[in-house]
Parts: sequence; structure tokens; C-alpha cells
Amino acid sequence: MALESGRIAGMNALFSPLSLRDVTFRNRVFVSPMCQYSSDDGLPTPWHLVHLGSRAVGGAGLILVEATGVCPEGRISPGDSGLWSTKHAQAFRPIVEFIKSQGCVPGIQIAHAGRKASTARPWEGGRAVAPERGGWTPLAPSALAFDEGYPMPREMTREDILATVSYWTRAARLAADAGFETLELHFAHGYLVHEFLSPLSNKRTDDYGGGRDNRMRLALEIAAETRKAWPDRLPLFARISATDWIEGGWTLDDSIELCKRLKGLGVDLIDCSSGGAAPKARIPVGPGYQVRFAEAIKKQAGLPTGAVGMITEAEQAEAIVASGQADAVLLARAMLRDPYWPLHAAKKLGVDVPWPRQYERAKD
Repeated sequence: MALESGRIAGMNALFSPLSLRDVTFRNRVFVSPMCQYSSDDGLPTPWHLVHLGSRAVGGAGLILVEATGVCPEGRISPGDSGLWSTKHAQAFRPIVEFIKSQGCVPGIQIAHAGRKASTARPWEGGRAVAPERGGWTPLAPSALAFDEGYPMPREMTREDILATVSYWTRAARLAADAGFETLELHFAHGYLVHEFLSPLSNKRTDDYGGGRDNRMRLALEIAAETRKAWPDRLPLFARISATDWIEGGWTLDDSIELCKRLKGLGVDLIDCSSGGAAPKARIPVGPGYQVRFAEAIKKQAGLPTGAVGMITEAEQAEAIVASGQADAVLLARAMLRDPYWPLHAAKKLGVDVPWPRQYERAKD
């Protein structure tokens, strides 16, 4: 893995390039995967082209497509994005090509929602979707519903687990066929892989449950097999929940050990989020509240990291990267509010970055 983290003369840290494997990101402002609940049978729609394309026009270094189901039952909702057939890969190609045309790296996050699957869009209540309305029975490490109003999952068999690993590798190959240049594994936020990691949701007594090594088994198998399926020249990220924020749950120390092992399997960057396994966790949300996780994992696991969570100001983002707490920042709500956040941030920081020719008249 080649990592270039130095600044270019006349540029600050946030707008210096970052190279991982054979891919160079023009800056350290990455667009987080954000579910749009606007797909048709997993296929992207014109909404996705406009949504993702506008952020490429806006100057981001990397755009990650929303949590994309590796199989139909791996989607959070019937309206979620999916990547389980050649048809899905082909549908993403125009979006990928447009993102690249703007000098931005196209990436995609692949995922399995586990026990949080088969739920309605947020604006439709976000609770269980009945089979007669397009829902299905979710799969999980244990037959434990996430919360009241969520569907009861079926405990996965060994055959289910083996099949699921194959779905991730299939999605990786399809992502490469679609032209994506970065792949992120979604191991966070109380979805399937995080459910296996956390003792709060994993009550199994076989090789995939019990002690930490067993609970990490699925994550490591997916990472190993996906790395083989994903081109060696392209970077592989993993998003994790660094802590469950609740006693008896997954901890930062657990995450550091997991990330050390992911590094050995060829993961190139850890996207450091938190929470999602327990509905009643008390999370001290505030500006930059998760940055310390990115800093700890970077130092103790020896991997590049991305910081996420209430990073809203240019100076704040610059300080995170310049101080070495993380190698990049991933923005979500800030990019929803302002698709051109990177261009505006560069101006605030006194950095001259190119604007799209069509917009140059508004630069000054």
C-alpha cells in the first residue's frame, strides 16, 4: 500500500492529495455514503445521478455511493440501492463516468442490513415492512429484533453465512465492472457484520459467536475474500462502529484489534464511525465527537483513517487532517446542506482549487 500524506507547496492539509494503492484522491474531503431510499429494485435512478453528480461538481475528492445491498434481503428498505447482478452494475456506469469526468474518485459502500433489513423509508415511519408490502424476513447472527417495531430476524445457519460471504465477493466484482475505484465494506451501525461483532446482538455458541475472535470471524472472512475479488490496484475501505457506547458492548480496544487484522488482509483505510447496535445507547453527540476514534485507530492499528460525525466547518476539517488525527474527513449532512462544501471550504482556507468551467464566473 502506497500512502502519500505530505502537503504540496502552497496547499494546506485538507486540500493536499492522498494516494492509496494506484488511486489518488485530489483532496481529503470525502462524501459519506448516505441512503437516499430512492432506488427501483436496487437500481439507481435519475435522483442518484443528480445527487451524486452534484457533489462531484462540488469538488469532493471521493464520493461513496450509499449502503448498497449485496443481495435483495441485505437492503435496509425496499427502496435501497443494490448490487447483485450485471444489470445493477450497468445502471451505475453512467453515474460512475460522470463522477470521474469531474476529477472525483467514484466509490461504493457494499452492505448487508441484517436484522435492520425490511424496514420502511424514514419518511414512511422506518419500521417493519410486511411481506405483502414488499418486505421479507431478515437474517441475523441471533433471533433478536433490534427494537420494538422492527422485524424479528431468523438466526443464520452455516450455509447462510457461507452464501453471504459469496454475495460480498460478487458485489465487489460487479463494483469493479461498473468502474468504481474505491470499495467500502460496511461493518458498522448495527447492520449484519456489526451484529456479529457485538456481544449485544451475537448470542451464538458456534464458531461465529462467544469470544471476540469468533465474533470477528465473519468480518475477517468477508474482508479476506473481498480483497481477493477486488482489483489489487484499487483501495479497499472498511467502515466500523468503533464503540457501541454501552456497557458490555463492542469497545474501542476491540476495534483496534479488528483493524490490526484488517490491515493484514489488505484493507487500506478505516472509516471510523460508532454506535448503531443498541437503540438505547447514550451517545455524547457533538462537533467532532468521533474524531478520537480515528486518531486512536490510526496510531495503534497503523492504518490510514477517515474521521466522521458533525464535521461541518472548513477550519475544523483542516485541523483534523493537519494534526494527523485522521487522513481524511467524511461529510454527510454538511454535504446534503451544501453540495459545493469543498469549493466553499477551499475559499475559506485560502486555497485556490479549480472550479468547473461552467461555474467559473461565480468563483470570485
